[in-house]
Amino acid sequence: MPTILNRLLLYLRSAVYLRPKQMMYQIWRRVQPAYRPVVATGLVRLRTGVNFIPAMDTPQPQPKPYEFRFLNRSRIFANGEIDWISRDMPRLWRYNLHYFDYLQEAGHRKAELPQLINHWIEHNPLGTENAWEPYTASLRIVNWIKYFLATWTKTPVPHAWLVSLYTQCLWLEKHLEYHILANHYLKNAVALFFAGMYFEGMDAARWLKTGSRILTEEVQEQFLGDGGHIERSPMYHCIAVTDYLDILNLVQNSISVLDTPTVQLFRDKTVAALDFLDRIILPDGQIPLFNDAALGIAPTPERLFTYAAKIIKYQSPGKTNTTNSCAFTESGYYVIRYADDMMVIDCGPVGPDYQPGHAHCDTLSYELCICGQRLVVDTGVYSYENSADRYYARSTAAHNTVRIDAREQSEIWGVFRVARRARPTMAALINHPDGGVEFNGAHDGYLRLPGRVVHARSIRYHPSHGWYIRDTVTGRGRHRLESFIHFHPAVKVQQVVEGVRLMMPGGEQLLLLPEGQDEMSLIQTNWYPEFGRAQPNTTLRLACIQTLPWQFGYSIRYSY
Repeated sequence: MPTILNRLLLYLRSAVYLRPKQMMYQIWRRVQPAYRPVVATGLVRLRTGVNFIPAMDTPQPQPKPYEFRFLNRSRIFANGEIDWISRDMPRLWRYNLHYFDYLQEAGHRKAELPQLINHWIEHNPLGTENAWEPYTASLRIVNWIKYFLATWTKTPVPHAWLVSLYTQCLWLEKHLEYHILANHYLKNAVALFFAGMYFEGMDAARWLKTGSRILTEEVQEQFLGDGGHIERSPMYHCIAVTDYLDILNLVQNSISVLDTPTVQLFRDKTVAALDFLDRIILPDGQIPLFNDAALGIAPTPERLFTYAAKIIKYQSPGKTNTTNSCAFTESGYYVIRYADDMMVIDCGPVGPDYQPGHAHCDTLSYELCICGQRLVVDTGVYSYENSADRYYARSTAAHNTVRIDAREQSEIWGVFRVARRARPTMAALINHPDGGVEFNGAHDGYLRLPGRVVHARSIRYHPSHGWYIRDTVTGRGRHRLESFIHFHPAVKVQQVVEGVRLMMPGGEQLLLLPEGQDEMSLIQTNWYPEFGRAQPNTTLRLACIQTLPWQFGYSIRYSY
């Protein structure tokens, strides 16, 4: 009975954050048939004057015939007989198979693509698992339309393809993801907008109206006032920026369907989001890996900036060789940069309260680059499967922050669930006259522990001295305190008398000097820079059992 009660309380602590509309649709989905039937008429008409510039081909190595590689797992289907179910693959892999992103691969599979579309239509009637998930259908609808506009310019698109596409749009319209919202709801809107632009008639007019309305509402919801994405994941930030660039691409190259103020709103919010991205990307040109961010999924920042320059003439604000700090207070990202040294600190909400599915226990964690190379890294994300890897990647111990009494900052459970969550109680950047920068932040994730414990962190940086991280834990009673520092796999880590010597792949050396701990140990962990890719790395663990209040921490000093 206690286990059942605890589980019910966990559900309640999670559900209390849902919006009423979400809760209503969660219930609705459980009492209604999973797939409500739709029928497309034979009169499928296309709108004239619709164009889309194929500005972002997906670069891929030349695959073997009918070879598909997603999430670092590859499979070849002999003779084009695609197993669209593929139960032996992770669910996200199967979703990718149905997305049809490979329609955008430049020159690849050119001869295969018509066969793949025909095969999909034949083997995936309405209701087929994975294929007809609303998010999956949304991506496929957009990819098919992009492909048709780019490739089928001199000959008509086969009628059976258009009927299938039309049916998918009718079905999606009835299955918008009100129960999830966030990036899923945005993808639904993008698909409806593309469908409304591509087709003509009463259904298309309705799709266009619904898609335009949601896109206009969501551009204010998805992007915060500082330009960051509401889910606080740099990967999903890039995906959302791509969505609005695609909308602007379609609108600007077609007969006008949006009024000038709406187009300008989309442009302004997209520019702000691009500026935010430009400020948080690390010196290697890639995103930090906070909150379910992984490399190889969204377009790289470089490709995104190139696309934006082509579509909206975007220009990056540029970097300076002086100490440069940026405080994105709504998003909760704080950036300290000097030349090719850079730290990004995460001290924001774990995500929108109503949808923290991509949240990790990373409050007061950071990523650090020295001389343009990643030194201290976020663990990243390995999969969206219900597995030990998934739990670890979301856990406090997988991030460069403090764990207390072996408890998580936020009450993560399942694959995407969070009950009680850590909230920042303070965060600020201070620029000092001597060129130094100081960050101070705190969160309340441990208030539920006996003694009402609070973790605060101060980070001081000066170009001449390096970095000093000090953790202050207040409250009452004795508690076990642990601080984790995860190093990039290319960094050689050696324990010495003073602390830890760090040898960068470029030859630079640094010293990490701890203070206030009773234990210091190097442990072998994994870094997950991409889905399905685990690289062994070294993590430093500092620990002590102390009566609060207590301070401990470490400095990272240059020794070259």
